[in-house]
Amino acid sequence: MQFLYPYFLWALTALAIPVIIHLFYFRKFKRVYFTNVRFLKEIKEETSNRNKLKNLLVLLARCMAIAALVFAFAQPFIPTGDAVKTGANTVSVFVDNSFSMTANRQDVPLLDYAKERARSIISAYSEEDKFQILTHDFEGRHQRLLSKEDALSYINDIKVTPTVQPLERVVNRQSQLLSSATTNKISYILSDFQKSISDLGIVQDTSMEINLLPIQTAQQKNISVDSVWFDGPIPVLNQNNKLVVRVKNNSGEDAEQIKLSYKSDGQDKPIGIRDIPANSFITDTVVVTVKKSGWQQAVVNVTDYPVQFDDNYYISFSVPDTIKALFVNESGPNKYMDALFKGVSYFSLSNQSVNQLQYQQFANFDLIILNDLKSMTSGLSSELTQYIRNGGKVLVFPGSNADITNYNGFLNISGARGFTAINKTKKEVSSINTEEFIFSDVYINTKTNLKLPVTTLSFDQSSNQSALEEKLLVYRDGSSYLSKYRVGDGQLFICAGPLNSDVNDLVFNAEIFVPLVYKMAISTTKQKNLSYTITNNVVIETDNKRKTGDFVYKLTGADEFIPGQIPNGNKISLDLNNQIREAGFYDLKLDEETVGQYAFNYDRRESDLNMYSETELESINPSNPKIKVISSALQANISGTISEKDKGIVLWKWFLIAALIFLAIESLLLRFFKN
Repeated sequence: MQFLYPYFLWALTALAIPVIIHLFYFRKFKRVYFTNVRFLKEIKEETSNRNKLKNLLVLLARCMAIAALVFAFAQPFIPTGDAVKTGANTVSVFVDNSFSMTANRQDVPLLDYAKERARSIISAYSEEDKFQILTHDFEGRHQRLLSKEDALSYINDIKVTPTVQPLERVVNRQSQLLSSATTNKISYILSDFQKSISDLGIVQDTSMEINLLPIQTAQQKNISVDSVWFDGPIPVLNQNNKLVVRVKNNSGEDAEQIKLSYKSDGQDKPIGIRDIPANSFITDTVVVTVKKSGWQQAVVNVTDYPVQFDDNYYISFSVPDTIKALFVNESGPNKYMDALFKGVSYFSLSNQSVNQLQYQQFANFDLIILNDLKSMTSGLSSELTQYIRNGGKVLVFPGSNADITNYNGFLNISGARGFTAINKTKKEVSSINTEEFIFSDVYINTKTNLKLPVTTLSFDQSSNQSALEEKLLVYRDGSSYLSKYRVGDGQLFICAGPLNSDVNDLVFNAEIFVPLVYKMAISTTKQKNLSYTITNNVVIETDNKRKTGDFVYKLTGADEFIPGQIPNGNKISLDLNNQIREAGFYDLKLDEETVGQYAFNYDRRESDLNMYSETELESINPSNPKIKVISSALQANISGTISEKDKGIVLWKWFLIAALIFLAIESLLLRFFKN
């Protein structure tokens, strides 16, 4: 047994007081004479013995009462193995307020259990201690220390949030605030400890005691729409666009007869009814035909109960009315290129002379084709490079009499291999890269009846390899006929031969020429987001519609707010700063004009309801002895558990009770013990 305040034991010297009173208590007797004292002498001896026993018992009761009081003030305890904490405490309490905590246990949401436990934890400490209340929201007000009263008030205000933080980040957040504290640093994490976010195995901070309080219910079934994407770079107007849907079964039981549907323009289109094996996912495809250009909104839905926050997956995408290409030439339009673009209504081609280019209009085109240019000015090279880096595509057909040195200036800036010499020998293309997007899903069989280009004039390229290069069409000698280079967010395509039909028969090979140009126009290295996940650090990048003057973008939907705005040339970054709280569609407006529509979905990490058991939590990080698990049985009396954890088995209450018992014994002795 040890004492929290051992200096109180000096008060045991007070035991001398009742002893002194007992020893020096002299009662004056009055002498009375009788004629015969023999019988009185026997009575006197018997009474004296009874008085001595009574006095000794009273003395013992008084001494024991005083000793028990002294021990109570010294606060004795029995150590339980943990280091005993003395002095003030700085306590951080994290309450998991994610969607998974809306699950019920005995018809009460887990979040209510967590809040009640958090109040009990705060109440177990003194008024002098300081507290931090933390949730998944990571709000600025959570990064300050509170009084006991304010901490209890903060707990009452906790509500469910769509934001989810890994618990490793939660512990780091707690550690940041508590690192400067000179008091005892104690952390409590109240959560259901989903495996998808409970990465506590990498926590190495040993300066802070971490207590895990699992608040859980029985495993629930949950089917979620995990992700949605188009099987192609962009959806095309009046075409059958394949939308891929991934649906996940997050439980350990097979799911049967799950209904999927696609909702758009007020119409509900069934996708089908599927069976999903336990702890796995399926992918399905729905054909989407877009009848009008502009922004489109749709919802993919799965029918599921009881967990429903992840049943809807919102998507938003823009469909251009036309795919625009710019044909830059020096000798005039090319009839084959004109005929190619006239064949499809949603493709348009603009012809411009190299001497009449308007560089500021480059951003309006999806593809720029350079044809038969003898040389490229430094201004054109610079503008094209910037256009590519911002996500544009450029296809280069060099002129038959091209200035190699001049061309190489542009190619070197873009990271492409340069030209070395003109080759006037006949060369045949022998292989095609069907793994790359340009030619993927175009041919059933490339080995039969597929005519490949032949050139009688081409440009040899340097032997230096480029990590940016991907060969699409290759000559028999292994040199490249058509290469693709990724530059920034865009793509540069280099053809070794001119487009001139006298030296290159590409234009006569429709099975190569047509998909080559069409798919270049719609290809992209950076597919636009169909939706965004609601977190506390969402940043949207969009086209900067107005580069000068005063302008303010705002988002309207379930709420309306002005996001942070950071212009960056042709783009502008919008920092949403945790202001999106509800899944759905939001319009981006500039001066009341809608310039974009965006979809937001809840974080799918919450869909996986697999949780760590108490036993698993105890072994999750054995290298950190300061991580402890407070079981559900101990949580029933969390105040006593905390007291025992911090101070061992506290005995002062028992000594106080003992003091009262001994005082009661003294009273009973004085009242009922007859002389």
